[in-house]
Amino acid sequence: MVKIYLKVYFGGRLIDKNSANLSIASSAVLYGLSVYTVFPVFVTENGRLAAFRLKEHFNRLQESAKIIGIDGFNGEWDFEKFTDAAAKLIKENEIKEDVFVRASVHVDEQLPGTRSRGLSTALSMFAYEALPILPQNGARLKTSVWRRVPDFSIPSRAKVNGAYVNSVLAKQDAIDSGYDDCIFLDTNGHVCELSAANIFIVKGGRLITPDTASDLLEGINRRTVVTLASEAGLETEERVVDLTELYIADEVFACGTSAFIAPIIEVDARKVADGKPGLVTTKIKKLHEDALRGSNKEHANWLTFI
Repeated sequence: MVKIYLKVYFGGRLIDKNSANLSIASSAVLYGLSVYTVFPVFVTENGRLAAFRLKEHFNRLQESAKIIGIDGFNGEWDFEKFTDAAAKLIKENEIKEDVFVRASVHVDEQLPGTRSRGLSTALSMFAYEALPILPQNGARLKTSVWRRVPDFSIPSRAKVNGAYVNSVLAKQDAIDSGYDDCIFLDTNGHVCELSAANIFIVKGGRLITPDTASDLLEGINRRTVVTLASEAGLETEERVVDLTELYIADEVFACGTSAFIAPIIEVDARKVADGKPGLVTTKIKKLHEDALRGSNKEHANWLTFI
């Protein structure tokens, strides 16, 4: 079981996690009408705790609320207030190790029907141990029998709690089939992402990743990888990606807050190259780790010390 820290932020104050409840009649429970983000708080090389790209995570939370039409959050919260709540959460729990923090905006209005505007909201935050959701020494993927929910149905750019039923169906199918995770295809049969991580392939020394019109979440770590790769002299091409390109790639890796940089060694019972993590993936993984830990001084602005 994943360790969840006792104190959580809910309804404007810190309380025990077992006391943080939403009504069964709330929109969050009835319709999955919540949006969220997960950000890492890691121990840096100087021993201090820092949240990684916290401003971007806050912005995404705001954008998710805006897309869905949840208008009760953005007017009440700014980045300073959000950062203060996160800092109080970390301090109250006396956290001294790497953790993930999940921040959610819940529509807690009771029985309002299927609408989103003009409804009350509550912000929750809780911290839990930073365990990766994918094997870090090589993951095996299976193409999902379920297609990715398209942007014209539930927007992929918004991290909407209710939309993750799609991911649950796809990942459970992969697990049932003996794999670690799935690969989502869009309605046209092109590669989107994993159940909760973005995907990159390496071919001829160049990174290739599905573009942002491919029904995927515009991941913060996806953008991080593109930046770090460019600084390391590696070009990234963002475009439509066919499934068979993964079969013949030199390397494949996934990225995300909870996935870190995870090498993919098998896709649909086909080995990726020699079935071992590749040199480019290993390099990107090290650069990403350095950024998380504050070793990369060029991106000190990515860290918010808490």
